[in-house]
Amino acid sequence: MSIDADLDHVAFAAADTAPAMRFLTGTLGGTVLSGGQAFGFRPVQVLVGDVSGGMKVELLEPWEPERNDFLARFVARSGAGPHHLTFKVPDLDDALDAARAAGFTPVGIERSDPRWHEAFLHPREAHGTVVQIAHATETSDRKAWLDFVAANGPSGEPVWWVDPEPAAGGPGWHTYLRRVVIGAPDPAPVLALYAELLGGRTIAGAADGTELEWPGGGRVRVERRADQPPGVDRLEVEGLAAPTNVINTWFTPC
Repeated sequence: MSIDADLDHVAFAAADTAPAMRFLTGTLGGTVLSGGQAFGFRPVQVLVGDVSGGMKVELLEPWEPERNDFLARFVARSGAGPHHLTFKVPDLDDALDAARAAGFTPVGIERSDPRWHEAFLHPREAHGTVVQIAHATETSDRKAWLDFVAANGPSGEPVWWVDPEPAAGGPGWHTYLRRVVIGAPDPAPVLALYAELLGGRTIAGAADGTELEWPGGGRVRVERRADQPPGVDRLEVEGLAAPTNVINTWFTPC
């Protein structure tokens, strides 16, 4: 039984997200969509792409850890790097039932915000990377969101993040984040999670990896990497001339 899910974004955590923000907006030409503050962290989302394609990256900074220290503990333990992948679902209860039926134990189930319900699959079960499963009452039509940002600037407040850099290729220039690449010594259980449970559709398969896609265009490629523990290995970008590193993860050209 698979979940009716759509890959929404990949999230990175860092004690200071300013270098990553400058990279995403300047080197990659990304568009800042939204941000704000929450309990223990503050997020900001950047689209690396446009209305026709690409993916969102969420940057997370610890904030008021005395209220909730989960992100501060993560950064202290792991340093800057990938934190989670978020999949949106039309019904959280149905998604949790499917996850439990597949042998997973969802944690951190939270329904206190009527606009946003969420749960998580722990990285021990999700092969090295936290998986967030979320239901949002507000739709996220990409064109409407980009039109709003063009007219009004990013949504959410306060604006805590560093000013975006001008796009390296000039006004209107951007790259496309095409896929998140996950490595694992044994790809089979990773594919069981992302394809069989989370409903990714196989669009390319070969001896060196399998690529999955979700309805909104988000993509994950699962590769056999015998030399490293399972988890996010890199992000691949179309339109980037040479490999560039930010928050300890390689962004490489497709």
